[in-house]
Amino acid sequence: MHDHPHDHGHDHDNEMDEMTARARALETILVEKGLVDPAAVDAIIETYEHQVGPRNGAAVVARAWTDPDFADWLRRDATAAISSMGFVGRQGEHMIAVFNTPEQHNMIVCTLCSCYPWPVLGLPPTWYKAPAYRSRAVREPRAVLAEFGVTLPQDRKIHVWDSTAEVRYLVIPERPAGTEGMDAEALAALVTRDSMIGCGQPSRPEGGAA
Repeated sequence: MHDHPHDHGHDHDNEMDEMTARARALETILVEKGLVDPAAVDAIIETYEHQVGPRNGAAVVARAWTDPDFADWLRRDATAAISSMGFVGRQGEHMIAVFNTPEQHNMIVCTLCSCYPWPVLGLPPTWYKAPAYRSRAVREPRAVLAEFGVTLPQDRKIHVWDSTAEVRYLVIPERPAGTEGMDAEALAALVTRDSMIGCGQPSRPEGGAA
């Protein structure tokens, strides 16, 4: 269920929805005709999945870590706070920010389809759209998190938030220890995409999972 960098073949769920199947068939035809370079398509997807969108979300998280007033604004009206940083657009019309604490860990899923906050996270990863994740995240979130390498104390509550066509969520992970004195730009480099979905943790300043 994890596609990077610990991919264990979690795309075992081979059934595609109708739109995905059509897109795959169209891509195959275009590639066979020499009209599309698969490497170029992969590069674009990689950019939007891991660079453009997640960098925006990381900037939001880093600002929340360093600016208490902004963090309070996020809690009250995440849509407005995020828009103030210029991150607006489709699938980000109504945002809610949920903050991880020592008492509660937040995790995002979309049980019906794959609603996802594109303006701050880019394109959804494959595993987020997979039926296995969408069903198991609700039924056994602790086990799913463990598969992502996130092991939480048994007394820490896990709150699973279900995205809808109207509402998108952004997890604000806990700020890693040892980051005192780091500016927002340096902190943003520690924020991972998965940590903003709730299926990962930020990196430590020296590298590695926090």
